[in-house]
Amino acid sequence: MFLACAAFAAHAQDYEREKRWADQILASLMVGDAVWLQQKNGHRFLSLYTVARQPRGAIIVAHGRGWSPDYGLYGILRTKLADAGYTTLAIQLPVLPSTAILGLYVPLYPDARERIQLAVDFLKAKGYRRIAIVSHSLGATMANQYLIRTDDTSVKAWVFVSIIQGLQEMYRIKIPVMDVYGEKDWNVTRWGADERRKEIAQVPDSEQVQIPGAEHFYEDREDDLVRVILPFLDRSLQRAEPDAVK
Repeated sequence: MFLACAAFAAHAQDYEREKRWADQILASLMVGDAVWLQQKNGHRFLSLYTVARQPRGAIIVAHGRGWSPDYGLYGILRTKLADAGYTTLAIQLPVLPSTAILGLYVPLYPDARERIQLAVDFLKAKGYRRIAIVSHSLGATMANQYLIRTDDTSVKAWVFVSIIQGLQEMYRIKIPVMDVYGEKDWNVTRWGADERRKEIAQVPDSEQVQIPGAEHFYEDREDDLVRVILPFLDRSLQRAEPDAVK
């Protein structure tokens, strides 16, 4: 009985940690609006909605393991992509305590898929039809899990940045994908690059890009990352149905 309870506790989401992230973000939010999305279990999670001037699409930004929608790289991505003409919705994905190893996040993938779907639904309700996901690290793995299991075809392109697990069931993904990683990225990301390139070759109009000098969190290389992502988004989303944003 004790072992079963301990295992459950190890996999339980850290809602208190989510709240601390949210409190910290809301106390200093300067760009975008706070949006609370509600899951079937009643839990409300924070998302940051930044509307671009004359938007040419919308991007869901998915953060890495244990972080928040405005932390470091994610705050930069959500604002720079909005400045470049894409409305962004950066979402809080499920988190565990800071000591949790990667494997303990696997049971949270269904929860992550629900959150991504709620983000898609929110953008669709706003009139967006040109929707993409830009995801980093474990957030990229969670986006992979969403895309291979959803019946919703609203997402038209996927950028995964420095993914930390191998791609799964790419034959199920029918949209263009971009694999971005840094020259000095974590070993787990760099070593899997050749295999990922073979996987995305199955998906038309997809590509892989290595950013020179970049590490896993793209410190001082954020502009390089955005410059790589934007042309791919422009090419991939222009084929989609035009937005009907009011």
